[in-house]
Amino acid sequence: MNLRTILWKELWLRKSRMISGLLAITLGIAVIVAIQSVASVSERAVQIKLDNLGSNILVLPQAASVDDYYTADIDAPTFPEDYVERLATSMLPGVDNLSPKLTRRVRIGSVPVILTGILPANELASKPIWQSAGLSGAALAAACGVSPEVVKQGPSYIDERLQRKAITTLAPTEVLLGSVAAQRLNLRTGGRVTTEGREFSVARVLPETGTIDDDRIFAHLHVVQSLLGTGRQVSAIEIMGCCAAISDGLLGKLRNILPDTRITTIGQIVNTQIETNRLMARISLIMLVIIVLVGAISIANYMWANVEERRREIGTLLTLGATRGSIYRLFFAKSIVLGVLGGIGGYVVGTLAALILGPELAGLSVQPIPIYLVWSVLISLVIAVLGSWYPIRRATRLDPASILQEF
Repeated sequence: MNLRTILWKELWLRKSRMISGLLAITLGIAVIVAIQSVASVSERAVQIKLDNLGSNILVLPQAASVDDYYTADIDAPTFPEDYVERLATSMLPGVDNLSPKLTRRVRIGSVPVILTGILPANELASKPIWQSAGLSGAALAAACGVSPEVVKQGPSYIDERLQRKAITTLAPTEVLLGSVAAQRLNLRTGGRVTTEGREFSVARVLPETGTIDDDRIFAHLHVVQSLLGTGRQVSAIEIMGCCAAISDGLLGKLRNILPDTRITTIGQIVNTQIETNRLMARISLIMLVIIVLVGAISIANYMWANVEERRREIGTLLTLGATRGSIYRLFFAKSIVLGVLGGIGGYVVGTLAALILGPELAGLSVQPIPIYLVWSVLISLVIAVLGSWYPIRRATRLDPASILQEF
């Protein structure tokens, strides 16, 4: 009778014990897989939403004041528009979008407003909230949104509300109006407005953003440059930078490319992005450790009971000449079988739970992550082996003589 035969008979004759041990591992792994599947999608969702808050880096002339990030470009000194091309051709990772602009205070009749020249496709791509106004165009793929480590873990998270759309054209005779500016000027979409001696039609009134942009009139950058007589100059370049890239020194790299400019960022937003991403990773790790410990304790309890139940059998085997190594192999083989079956079963149950509960409880669409099958089997094996080690070690140290006296 070989080890395989003994193992099969042991599992078959003690089906209730086998099922209880298998359930202990399966449920533990299922919880791990379900939580990790939902957490990975949730982490990507949080990162994408944070990265889509809008531009978080501002490039200004060296002499510009940065007392207020959101108004720093108004009436600021200028620098060449060619700096945009210099940044674009640098191919820096983490730079998702560049928005050059020229901003000046003007008056329309008796109403003071802020005139901002933009390059439409770039400007709209850096402000996802504008999408709710119905502006459309070719979708822009985000260069960032999640860290590379998160992307490797599974399918990407998609939020249709944050899909960037670009206005490919904004006619030289058209403007976009901020919500507050439209109210103050009493203008609607399709209306006419004259500024700096030139008449424009209102292509769209933008939704309220709660920022200084609500007070602005947006026209094509090159038209504004011509109206103001500045030539190919801009007062600022807004950049949407990945929070992970910013934490890895993106600002320093930008300063190396444009050493004669002042580059600043919205520290509060960036810090929130980075800290939230780190918190999500820590929570996932803590949950994983807790569940591994609980699973190991469960299987250890099962193996302990199994050893106590089989004391007489172990004593008889040792008396008949069985080596302690063969006892080790018998119990460890059983643990490995339960570990593999529990890992596979846990992956299936956990994935199904995530697919069903993810949309219901978290509002997130979860997809199966195949790599978790490998990790499920490996983790379940570790749990089974660690949980079985002490009970098996105790079994091999039993004294056959004292056990046989119990008959």
